[in-house]
Amino acid sequence: QEQLVESGGGLVHPGGSLRLSCAVSGSIFRFYVMGWYRQAPGKQRDVVATITTRGGSTTYADSVKDRFTISRDSAKNTVYLQMNSLKPEDTAVYYCGARRALGGTFDYWGQGTQVTVSS
Repeated sequence: QEQLVESGGGLVHPGGSLRLSCAVSGSIFRFYVMGWYRQAPGKQRDVVATITTRGGSTTYADSVKDRFTISRDSAKNTVYLQMNSLKPEDTAVYYCGARRALGGTFDYWGQGTQVTVSS
């Protein structure tokens, strides 16, 4: 089975930090690329950050770069998203995704974890 399980979401004040985790049922090297997406109510699901599992090359949405950091730990079969300086507009359900190829669609998804940034 292929399972991605997110954790670490919650309620945080503006300017605060959260660290999201995505645990893979097997080795992360089953996938070429893993990443984080987010979706706010009534809005489309947008990519936040991606990382290649082998080389560690990363990409970030302009709205989160310099605030968020994606990383991976192959020994723990886990991908992380460190979120700093959180803003209310970061509020969304965050999903972990994975794909087996460099390109293409993210065919594997977790159930999502809610992140709420509010005073």
